[in-house]
Amino acid sequence: MPTSVVSVPTTSNPGRYAKHPVISFLLSSIGRKWIVALTGLALVGFVVGHLAGNLQFFFPNNDQINIYAVKLHQLGPLLWVVRLGLLAVFVAHIATTISLIIENKKARPSKYATSRPQKSTIASRTMALSGLTVLSFVIYHILHFSVQSFHPEYKVLLDPEGRPDVYSRMVLGFSHPLIGGFYILSVSLLALHLKHGVSSTIQTLGIKSKQIAGLVENGGRILAIAVGIGFISLPASVLLKIQKMPAWHTTSK
Repeated sequence: MPTSVVSVPTTSNPGRYAKHPVISFLLSSIGRKWIVALTGLALVGFVVGHLAGNLQFFFPNNDQINIYAVKLHQLGPLLWVVRLGLLAVFVAHIATTISLIIENKKARPSKYATSRPQKSTIASRTMALSGLTVLSFVIYHILHFSVQSFHPEYKVLLDPEGRPDVYSRMVLGFSHPLIGGFYILSVSLLALHLKHGVSSTIQTLGIKSKQIAGLVENGGRILAIAVGIGFISLPASVLLKIQKMPAWHTTSK
């Protein structure tokens, strides 16, 4: 989700790209804010979809999330196209956001004698920090659950139908307090990032008006809370012993 940045004149040389108006726009401060906004919206869509899939962890039969995982892998090459596309969007979002932050810092090399941020919140002032933390979490999350670099032994876990036992892998992974705690911290920062990011995105795209300001703010807040609670419920349910290893699991922890 986009970082809130102050509008300053772009430091790029538009004359070099005068014959390419699209490139010139994308390299300008406004253009880059649009890139951050649009990639942020795409990432919001992914987060919501990813949460919907993960919440199948709570289905009574315990193997619904295994069925879901198999269906995803049946997409074959298309799944990798989606993954690479999301990676490109994520990199563009992070890189463009960093470029805007650097540009604004260069425009204001010295701090004011007194710092009195107006209409700023913890979410807006920590967008860069929360974004980098979420990035670290995403990398760890992929290595932990997708690539399984940390616990390769989990790959042999199968459910009674011979499907990869994603449910048991999640229980085993979240049962470690440090892993579960890091997950909870990261998704909490994600929710904080999302809360400010949605509002900032709408504003950047020029959709936010006085008539719908309250709706946008409340909508972003509700979405952030729902996403935060949804993701936190996964490790919390394991740490609180609500979700346990399924009956078919015979391998000890």
